[in-house]
Amino acid sequence: MSETGWLDALRLRAAQPPLRPREPLRLGHAEIGSIEPGMGLRMAEAGLPLRAVANAWQIGSHDDETLADLAHWLRDQGLASRWRDELLPVTDAAGQRHGAIERAAVRPLGITTHAVHLVGRHPDGRFWVQQRAFDKATDPGLWDTLVGGLMSADEDVPKTLERETWEEAGLHLTELDRLRPLGHLQIRRPVDEGYMVEKATLFQATLPLRALPANQDGEVAGFACLGADELRSQLAHGRFTLEAALILAHALEQDGSR
Repeated sequence: MSETGWLDALRLRAAQPPLRPREPLRLGHAEIGSIEPGMGLRMAEAGLPLRAVANAWQIGSHDDETLADLAHWLRDQGLASRWRDELLPVTDAAGQRHGAIERAAVRPLGITTHAVHLVGRHPDGRFWVQQRAFDKATDPGLWDTLVGGLMSADEDVPKTLERETWEEAGLHLTELDRLRPLGHLQIRRPVDEGYMVEKATLFQATLPLRALPANQDGEVAGFACLGADELRSQLAHGRFTLEAALILAHALEQDGSR
């Protein structure tokens, strides 16, 4: 593959349409996701407050209890991902919040998730990266950015960044040097449970020599510190998650080292 061929392939994977037709899912006047028509029909026939309206599916009650009913039905039908007892925000395309729903239900319903990622740098310019635990439900054993995770329903971006940085790397933001925004990333692609729509807010910071990452939540197998050439090789050989590969490639571009 050419020098940039692997990156072009990753970008293509990150912008894929659904494998099967989907129709908008609406809550009140807001479009909050999408579902396959067949699943919408099954939900309606099961007595859930969902009805077909003009090539879309309208949720009949604007409250979190109704969203919970949809999530529990998906779990009971074996259509949800691993149940986490974790609520994520339900937002429209503009990012306005309209409720909260169990994390396991977001992909079947095409609901956008919001993530934060932190690219960690050594003072000498190398990149700190983590290996995902081998029992993770998604991408077990692959390599990732130093910190990455989803925003919960009761959080904003700064709070998520602070929490994830501690849980995954055992670091406080006040310990880091030169913390700065790195941009945004959007992923749209089919996944086993449905359709993934994710918006990520990116940051970069330098870890002082005294600040070594140490996982706190058991979801990281280990850490490594890679130079630009080694990192690029690992990215090209598919050792990283799709999201992490795109984020780290972006960081390399910002350095002028891709």
